[in-house]
Amino acid sequence: METDHNPMEMPNNMGFEEDSDYRDFEGTDVKDMRLEAEAVVNDVLFAVSNMFVSKTLPCAEDVAYINVETRERNKYCLELTEAGLRVVAYAFDQTDDSLQTPYHETVYSLLDSLSPAYREFFGNALLQRLEALKKDSQS
Repeated sequence: METDHNPMEMPNNMGFEEDSDYRDFEGTDVKDMRLEAEAVVNDVLFAVSNMFVSKTLPCAEDVAYINVETRERNKYCLELTEAGLRVVAYAFDQTDDSLQTPYHETVYSLLDSLSPAYREFFGNALLQRLEALKKDSQS
């Protein structure tokens, strides 16, 4: 699954090069969902209270789990697969097989549906970035 890129500046070096867990994937076509999950976290961490890839639930080539706490202090465990992201529990590091939530193509769409505070914070950050770009282009 491809993640959308937001206009916020993100660090170019996320430290994966030196981590031996990721070296095996260099130069291959295998998509490791843990890498995808880390990218998702890095994209939106600024707009939520807490977000991290689960170290308890298993990550594999086809699935990873992300824990997120919204600014409203609601906790979720998200499943990331090629189909997208969806809520699989209302607590960290858990899955509830009876929970049938829809997949979202992007983390932005999922968080937008879960958290009005995320939507407002993300919108304000985007507006500030656009104003900074406008100011830079005028100087």
